[in-house]
Amino acid sequence: MGVAAGPIRVVVAKPGLDGHDRGAKVIARALRDAGMEVIYTGLHQTPEQVVDTAIQEDADAIGLSILSGAHNTLFAAVIDLLKERDAADILVFGGGIIPDEDIPPLKEKGVAEIFTPGATTTSIVEWVRQNVRQPAASGG
Repeated sequence: MGVAAGPIRVVVAKPGLDGHDRGAKVIARALRDAGMEVIYTGLHQTPEQVVDTAIQEDADAIGLSILSGAHNTLFAAVIDLLKERDAADILVFGGGIIPDEDIPPLKEKGVAEIFTPGATTTSIVEWVRQNVRQPAASGG
């Protein structure tokens, strides 16, 4: 794909049956306020819908918010679909109610980072800036 110009583009998604989206909206707003382009998918998205949106929107990253306990299944499905669709360059990160013991296996599957309750919006914004593609205008 190469290095795209312009702001970092992030799809923020709520996969599965979880109906609580306040945290996802807070993160979406923080990323937007930090100058990123944010596409919020809304509630009850399938992994296929999330990946389709990310590809259609030429996203640099997908931020998944999962509170339902289905994080192992849903994160893996998104990662697998990105690989199947030759879009594995889209970075996946997430947050929610995720037990500490589930984080290493999620990272082994390809999830770049997990933010648990208590993570600040500032720390998430900084992580995205440091780990998602750098804007084309890098000084020298």
